[in-house]
Amino acid sequence: MPWGHSLDEYIRMFDLSAADRQRLILDCAGGAASFNVEMTRLGYKIISCDPIYQFSTPEIAQHIEESYSNVIKSVQAHRDGYIWRETQSPTQLEEAGMTALRQFMDDLSAGLQQGRYVTAQLPFLPFNTGQFDLALSGHFLFTNSDTLSQEFHLAALLEMCRVATEVRVFPLLMLSGEVSPWVEPAKKELESRGYKVETQPVPYEFQKGGDQMLRVSMPA
Repeated sequence: MPWGHSLDEYIRMFDLSAADRQRLILDCAGGAASFNVEMTRLGYKIISCDPIYQFSTPEIAQHIEESYSNVIKSVQAHRDGYIWRETQSPTQLEEAGMTALRQFMDDLSAGLQQGRYVTAQLPFLPFNTGQFDLALSGHFLFTNSDTLSQEFHLAALLEMCRVATEVRVFPLLMLSGEVSPWVEPAKKELESRGYKVETQPVPYEFQKGGDQMLRVSMPA
């Protein structure tokens, strides 16, 4: 989706416990989500990074608006690939996305000044090794496997592992609904480098079968 997700969605997509939310979190390819602003209001510590933050608020809004119609048309054309339970229609999906987008837009200027939004792009992050407790990436890696190579995925995952103690990626599906072909090669390579890698179910499913995340950590 060209718009972002809410705090509630993040909690379910990444199975974030109350203890997880107390950790210093990095949201990679955070986009126009309201996760950062909602977490900040609750007193949690989070930084979001994305190349989109280099643009002005009007430019971001224009980009999102231009993308809306295409995305909604795509969802409508593949309705059977989604579970219409909590979100009951493409129109409701758009409304929820717009709500998150408005919160993000209202927060962007202050967030940039406070260093909560950082212009950066995987697989190169401007952060110190081990700076974060938890790095999240939603609807970017694996989702875009048709345009991002296996090599890119591994480089991005290793970079996230460099800056954070634990990494979680959701979902494992491409936009087509198929499991990304890069999941298993990434798991094997990370395991060969000494990381603990597991596929874990989460309490969120909008794409049919999209209810699992990849969890990577360095054994204690």
